[in-house]
Amino acid sequence: MTGWMQHLPIMPVVVPLIVGAVMLLFDEKHRRLKLALGAGSIAAQLFVGIMLLGMASGYISSDWDNGVGVYLLGDWPAPFGIVAVVDRLSAIMLVLTAVLGAAAWVYSTARWDRSGVHFHPLFQFQLMGLNGAFLTGDLFNLFVFFEVLLAASYGLMLHGSGKARVAAGMHYIVVNLVASFLLLISIALIYGITGTLNMAELAIRAGLLEGGQRQLFETGAAILGIALLIKAAAWPLNFWLPAAYANASPPVGGIFAIMTKVGIYALVRIGSLLLPTGAPAAFGGEWMFPLGMATMAFGAIGLLAAPQIERQAGYCVIMSSGTLLAALGMPGVTLTGPALFYLIVSVLTMGAFFMLLEMIERTQTFGADLLAVSQEAFELEDPESPDQSDDVVGVAIPAAMAFLGMAFIACGLLIAGLPPLAGFVAKFSLVSAALQTSSTDTPSVAAWSLVAGMLISGLVAIIAFSRTGIRLFWSPDDTNTPRLRISEAGPVGVLVLSCVALAIWAGPVLNYLQETAAYLDQPASYIDAVVSQNPVRDVTNGGKP
Repeated sequence: MTGWMQHLPIMPVVVPLIVGAVMLLFDEKHRRLKLALGAGSIAAQLFVGIMLLGMASGYISSDWDNGVGVYLLGDWPAPFGIVAVVDRLSAIMLVLTAVLGAAAWVYSTARWDRSGVHFHPLFQFQLMGLNGAFLTGDLFNLFVFFEVLLAASYGLMLHGSGKARVAAGMHYIVVNLVASFLLLISIALIYGITGTLNMAELAIRAGLLEGGQRQLFETGAAILGIALLIKAAAWPLNFWLPAAYANASPPVGGIFAIMTKVGIYALVRIGSLLLPTGAPAAFGGEWMFPLGMATMAFGAIGLLAAPQIERQAGYCVIMSSGTLLAALGMPGVTLTGPALFYLIVSVLTMGAFFMLLEMIERTQTFGADLLAVSQEAFELEDPESPDQSDDVVGVAIPAAMAFLGMAFIACGLLIAGLPPLAGFVAKFSLVSAALQTSSTDTPSVAAWSLVAGMLISGLVAIIAFSRTGIRLFWSPDDTNTPRLRISEAGPVGVLVLSCVALAIWAGPVLNYLQETAAYLDQPASYIDAVVSQNPVRDVTNGGKP
């Protein structure tokens, strides 16, 4: 493959990096220029993501072996150089990030990007870190992109200031710094034992380790697994998430919906490569399943007990992470395809839900807005400020209350896993797959536990959202008719309709994800593609192609 298409694998990192850097050259007075740059960047990332997904799936012609594209940065081959690797799984995550990022960015243009400085470059660096984490082929650059996305998220988390936001942000920062420190320690241990951080090369060398070296490697891998579980919001180190997500501005909460899934992606990626070598417990059912069940239970209890709907949304994120960890911790790959389907649905749903909640808060008395918006950001003390009125959000769209009510019901159905939307398809496929994991006619205790956990968490979601919906929509004395912009209602509608589309085309999507699961179960394709990738130019031939 020659020409511009050979550089597509690195574009999801390069485009937001360049655009974010250019944005820093202009102050906040050049908002329209930043909006134009941001729109072009996100459109380019969505286009590239779709192209890469088509190339990895074989729908678009390429010379990739077994649908795995390898990009050698600096034209240095693995394991000596840095590689970006595109396959089915990473391409799915790239498209999901671009769709969610586009929705959150459009929502932010209504007013949230003006509640603090440098929102647009931070948003671009956030996308860069997410895309890089999905594309990287070595552990050190996984750490680097984790730090990029976390550094950007620290700024976005504090965007708009406010006492509650700063307090929650400090907890968020401290916990993630601890996780990053553990990640760095594990990477140092693994490199000291194996002499490589390239994931494909690591999968080869790890299988040759014996004795004390094997024990040290498993220690490093266990620490790595703990760090990734923290980033995936696994219990008991997820206490920071509800407050942090509840106090983030709506578009930031929307893009944060995919943050915990980066840790889960890394667990799946590294675990699938280490599987033939006897993957350490950190990447298998011995740890992931019980922690997933505990995380799911913690999220369900928090959802039922949380008085504020914003905190309920945070516990829903925890509950979805627990479901994924428990499902992926089951033996075999029977649940991997349905788990990926559930991941996609949960990310889209929670992204829509975080943005929807702020619009719903406008239906309450004005004081309720203080839960989501800091006084410093919008100068609420100024009696002449237009933010004292709903006029700040523009003209009313037709049937605003009907839209908010229907969107709330749709999100509730998706989170609870009730028909007819994609949340039901995701949970039903997980239940069905869980009952088929046993080699005998009787499902295992773990399978029944997972089924019971998903059913109970769904029941808890029904109770919690029914109670909240009655309070929010059936209190006419305290309800105001909100004024919404299309740029706010539109992204939420698109994400919800995406889940409707996933329900309609659930069969083909699930088949594709099952094929992805089968590919992950046979990591030889990934390993061979990376280690056999030759440089474009041959240094032994004078640097000629």
